[in-house]
Amino acid sequence: GRDLRRVVNDIQGRVSQNITLPQGYHLEYGGQFESEAQASSQLLWLSLGVVIAIYFILSGAFGSSRDGLLIMLNLPLGLIGGVVGVYLAGGVLSVASIVGFITLFGIATRNGIMLVSHIRYLQEQEGVTDFRTAVTQGATERLVPILMTALAAGLALVPIALSAGEPGSEIQAPMAMVIMFGLLSSTALNMIVVPILYVRFGRPAATAP
Repeated sequence: GRDLRRVVNDIQGRVSQNITLPQGYHLEYGGQFESEAQASSQLLWLSLGVVIAIYFILSGAFGSSRDGLLIMLNLPLGLIGGVVGVYLAGGVLSVASIVGFITLFGIATRNGIMLVSHIRYLQEQEGVTDFRTAVTQGATERLVPILMTALAAGLALVPIALSAGEPGSEIQAPMAMVIMFGLLSSTALNMIVVPILYVRFGRPAATAP
């Protein structure tokens, strides 16, 4: 009733405590768990590199490191729901869960781009000179598009998430749970937390560093 990695960890712990090998002998543990551990490690490092690259791309595209950071704020907001999804899927951070987090971070970043780009558009193209008004209006006008894109992705994952525990769902269900719950937290908090912090730490588009 447990995941393979925990079982192997228990075996390694008990063997190291209770068995003393003769000189020149050693134990190696291999198999499916070893491949999974290597894939998880590679994905985690690649994900970190991608997040850093996305930040520099956003900062360059918007011409502001502040805007890049505020958009990337959606990642920890999505992480909150993603962790809940991992817990509900069995509490195991598997390769499927990591892939779900990568997908989630992409969608969450897109929502942040939609919000911040529209705020800047209102200032640069629509002539909204008051910064607080531009942020409030931008968040209000982007509420429906962001909700629609998030709901379209989230509702499509509901049947997959509900199939958890059935044969053949070992990969799809944990990934769907991470994405679905991560979208829930990211979308809800994106429309509340990001505008508030944008007013506090952001800068008007005309004077953005």
